[in-house]
Amino acid sequence: MEKRKLGNTGIYVASLALGTNVLGWTIDQTRSFEVLDAFVGGRFNLIDTADSYSTWAPGNKGGESETIIGNWLKKSGKRDQVVLATKVGADMGEGKKGTSKAYILKAVEDSLRRLQTDHIDLYQNHFDDGVTPVDETMEAFFQLIKEGKVIACGASNMTPERLKQSLDASRQNNIPTYETLQPHYNLYDRENYEQNYEQICIENNLGVICYFPLASGFLTGKYRTEADLTKSVRGGSMHKFMNERGFRILQALDEAAKEHNATPAAIALAWLMARPSITAPIASATSVAQLKELMSAAEIRLNGESLKALSFD
Repeated sequence: MEKRKLGNTGIYVASLALGTNVLGWTIDQTRSFEVLDAFVGGRFNLIDTADSYSTWAPGNKGGESETIIGNWLKKSGKRDQVVLATKVGADMGEGKKGTSKAYILKAVEDSLRRLQTDHIDLYQNHFDDGVTPVDETMEAFFQLIKEGKVIACGASNMTPERLKQSLDASRQNNIPTYETLQPHYNLYDRENYEQNYEQICIENNLGVICYFPLASGFLTGKYRTEADLTKSVRGGSMHKFMNERGFRILQALDEAAKEHNATPAAIALAWLMARPSITAPIASATSVAQLKELMSAAEIRLNGESLKALSFD
């Protein structure tokens, strides 16, 4: 299994990361354990979660995904086989949100307890609040790294300006800086990352682990008509992709899938894996069968013709 260096962290990860927002939402703990076992059993290692997963589900209050992962780590004993990534900053309700130093230092303790571990390999600023001075936020991550509770820190939903300010502030203060970025990026949604973030990532050697790599499921090819929109809880959001450009992308995926004896989803992930600035896309699965389809992307090597056909503007 090919391993890629995650920015300047010294950590090596496989070319696909497991997203876990579905844990405790659309799959229960038993099914979650099956997916986690299959993922690590396939020699993949980067598991990405967040303290806020999954506050949006009825009856949930946040922390459900971390709790399930913690229970799995305790039962399986596979902590040393996993690169564990989680996030802080999203709205947990009851005023629990933001990127102030005080809040980060408290939130990390809750995440460590739920994950049943003494350290987090990659702790990420999930949603920059745009108000807290970047120096303060970076000082919080620095303290956690000094204490050994965090190995490296990263950013996610942050403006390019605030990202550059954060990188500059860390260097000026001679403290650890963001080593990764987790942007929204896929074959359909390309413009924001490619125009506003990609060069920053290249210049600073940031590891890039992108979310929504399958455009919430559209790039699996499952949604092609109005009748398909009832196939899952995400079906209602597919309208924005069902246009001329979206269908052109599906056609290109179908053709590449046929050529490589793969599925459209695997091809969409393989396209991301082939992009030089991307370390690993983050994809979630609700079953072992679905996970195996996604993991197969790591074995696909798209030729120049397929890449060109898929990468039209």
